[in-house]
Amino acid sequence: MIDVRILTTHDAALFGNVADDVFDEPINPEYLAAFLADPRHHIAVGIEDGVIIGFASGVDYIHPDKPAELWINEVGVAPTHQRRGLGRRILDCLLAHGRSIGCRTAWVLTETGNGPAKALYTSAGGTVDADVDDPDAQPVLFVFQEGL
Repeated sequence: MIDVRILTTHDAALFGNVADDVFDEPINPEYLAAFLADPRHHIAVGIEDGVIIGFASGVDYIHPDKPAELWINEVGVAPTHQRRGLGRRILDCLLAHGRSIGCRTAWVLTETGNGPAKALYTSAGGTVDADVDDPDAQPVLFVFQEGL
Protein backbone atom coordinates (compact mmCIF):
# COMPACT_ATOMS: atom_id res chain seq x y z
CA MET A 1 0.00 0.00 0.00
CA ILE A 2 1.25 3.47 -0.90
CA ASP A 3 0.78 6.22 1.68
CA VAL A 4 0.41 9.72 0.22
CA ARG A 5 0.75 12.64 2.60
CA ILE A 6 2.27 16.03 3.37
CA LEU A 7 5.54 15.83 5.29
CA THR A 8 6.65 18.03 8.18
CA THR A 9 9.87 18.59 10.12
CA HIS A 10 9.09 15.41 12.06
CA ASP A 11 9.44 13.37 8.85
CA ALA A 12 13.02 14.32 7.92
CA ALA A 13 14.31 10.79 8.55
CA LEU A 14 12.14 9.48 5.69
CA PHE A 15 14.46 11.22 3.24
CA GLY A 16 17.16 8.73 4.18
CA ASN A 17 15.36 6.19 1.98
CA VAL A 18 14.41 7.58 -1.43
CA ALA A 19 13.95 5.51 -4.59
CA ASP A 20 16.29 6.14 -7.52
CA ASP A 21 15.44 8.97 -9.92
CA VAL A 22 12.77 10.58 -7.73
CA PHE A 23 14.77 13.74 -7.05
CA ASP A 24 17.24 15.36 -9.45
CA GLU A 25 20.10 15.32 -6.95
CA PRO A 26 20.95 13.49 -3.72
CA ILE A 27 19.15 14.84 -0.65
CA ASN A 28 21.26 17.46 1.16
CA PRO A 29 20.53 17.36 4.93
CA GLU A 30 21.09 21.11 5.33
CA TYR A 31 18.72 21.99 2.45
CA LEU A 32 16.19 19.44 3.68
CA ALA A 33 16.14 20.90 7.20
CA ALA A 34 15.68 24.43 5.86
CA PHE A 35 12.93 23.32 3.45
CA LEU A 36 10.96 21.44 6.09
CA ALA A 37 11.36 24.25 8.66
CA ASP A 38 9.95 26.90 6.32
CA PRO A 39 6.16 27.10 6.77
CA ARG A 40 5.68 28.31 3.18
CA HIS A 41 7.41 25.25 1.68
CA HIS A 42 5.30 22.13 1.20
CA ILE A 43 6.01 18.62 0.01
CA ALA A 44 3.59 15.77 -0.62
CA VAL A 45 5.12 12.33 -1.01
CA GLY A 46 4.22 8.78 -1.87
CA ILE A 47 5.76 6.24 0.50
CA GLU A 48 5.86 2.50 -0.07
CA ASP A 49 7.48 0.18 2.46
CA GLY A 50 9.26 3.14 4.05
CA VAL A 51 10.70 4.39 0.73
CA ILE A 52 9.79 7.75 -0.83
CA ILE A 53 8.78 6.84 -4.38
CA GLY A 54 7.36 10.18 -5.53
CA PHE A 55 6.81 13.78 -4.51
CA ALA A 56 5.30 17.13 -5.45
CA SER A 57 6.70 20.29 -3.91
CA GLY A 58 5.35 23.79 -3.78
CA VAL A 59 5.56 27.19 -2.17
CA ASP A 60 2.66 29.30 -1.00
CA TYR A 61 2.97 33.04 -1.31
CA ILE A 62 1.01 36.26 -1.26
CA HIS A 63 1.42 39.44 -3.23
CA PRO A 64 0.20 42.96 -2.44
CA ASP A 65 -2.54 42.72 -5.05
CA LYS A 66 -3.40 38.99 -5.08
CA PRO A 67 -4.67 36.40 -2.62
CA ALA A 68 -2.52 33.45 -1.57
CA GLU A 69 -1.35 31.18 -4.40
CA LEU A 70 0.48 27.88 -4.53
CA TRP A 71 3.38 27.63 -6.95
CA ILE A 72 4.02 24.00 -7.79
CA ASN A 73 7.76 23.68 -8.18
CA GLU A 74 8.25 20.08 -9.20
CA VAL A 75 6.67 16.63 -9.41
CA GLY A 76 8.76 13.47 -9.54
CA VAL A 77 7.90 9.77 -9.48
CA ALA A 78 10.30 6.84 -9.51
CA PRO A 79 10.38 5.23 -12.97
CA THR A 80 9.26 1.96 -11.34
CA HIS A 81 6.00 3.63 -10.27
CA GLN A 82 5.16 5.84 -13.25
CA ARG A 83 1.92 5.49 -15.23
CA ARG A 84 0.01 4.11 -12.25
CA GLY A 85 -1.74 7.29 -11.11
CA LEU A 86 0.70 7.98 -8.29
CA GLY A 87 1.76 11.38 -9.64
CA ARG A 88 -1.89 12.40 -9.72
CA ARG A 89 -2.51 11.21 -6.15
CA ILE A 90 0.52 13.12 -4.91
CA LEU A 91 -0.41 16.27 -6.85
CA ASP A 92 -3.99 16.06 -5.56
CA CYS A 93 -2.61 15.85 -2.00
CA LEU A 94 -0.48 18.97 -2.53
CA LEU A 95 -3.41 20.86 -4.09
CA ALA A 96 -5.71 19.87 -1.21
CA HIS A 97 -3.06 21.09 1.23
CA GLY A 98 -2.87 24.38 -0.66
CA ARG A 99 -6.65 24.80 -0.33
CA SER A 100 -6.46 23.97 3.39
CA ILE A 101 -4.00 26.83 4.00
CA GLY A 102 -6.04 29.36 2.03
CA CYS A 103 -4.51 29.31 -1.44
CA ARG A 104 -7.09 30.42 -3.98
CA THR A 105 -5.16 29.28 -7.06
CA ALA A 106 -2.18 27.14 -7.96
CA TRP A 107 0.06 27.23 -10.98
CA VAL A 108 2.95 25.36 -12.55
CA LEU A 109 5.16 25.75 -15.60
CA THR A 110 6.37 22.93 -17.81
CA GLU A 111 8.14 22.64 -21.13
CA THR A 112 6.00 22.67 -24.26
CA GLY A 113 7.23 19.20 -25.22
CA ASN A 114 6.67 17.56 -21.81
CA GLY A 115 3.63 15.48 -22.70
CA PRO A 116 3.50 13.42 -19.47
CA ALA A 117 3.55 16.56 -17.29
CA LYS A 118 0.90 18.26 -19.40
CA ALA A 119 -1.30 15.15 -19.18
CA LEU A 120 -0.84 15.02 -15.40
CA TYR A 121 -1.73 18.68 -14.88
CA THR A 122 -4.75 18.41 -17.18
CA SER A 123 -6.00 15.27 -15.41
CA ALA A 124 -5.79 17.12 -12.07
CA GLY A 125 -8.00 19.92 -13.39
CA GLY A 126 -5.35 22.33 -14.61
CA THR A 127 -6.06 24.41 -17.69
CA VAL A 128 -3.67 26.18 -20.02
CA ASP A 129 -3.58 29.88 -19.26
CA ALA A 130 -5.11 31.87 -22.13
CA ASP A 131 -1.95 33.97 -22.51
CA VAL A 132 0.19 30.85 -22.77
CA ASP A 133 -2.08 29.51 -25.51
CA ASP A 134 -0.89 32.41 -27.68
CA PRO A 135 2.20 31.24 -29.65
CA ASP A 136 3.81 34.64 -29.09
CA ALA A 137 3.33 34.34 -25.32
CA GLN A 138 5.05 31.01 -24.67
CA PRO A 139 6.66 30.77 -21.24
CA VAL A 140 10.31 31.71 -21.13
CA LEU A 141 12.43 30.66 -18.19
CA PHE A 142 15.14 33.03 -17.03
CA VAL A 143 17.70 31.62 -14.61
CA PHE A 144 19.91 33.77 -12.44
CA GLN A 145 23.03 31.77 -11.63
CA GLU A 146 24.61 31.28 -8.24
CA GLY A 147 26.51 34.25 -6.92
CA LEU A 148 24.00 36.79 -8.15
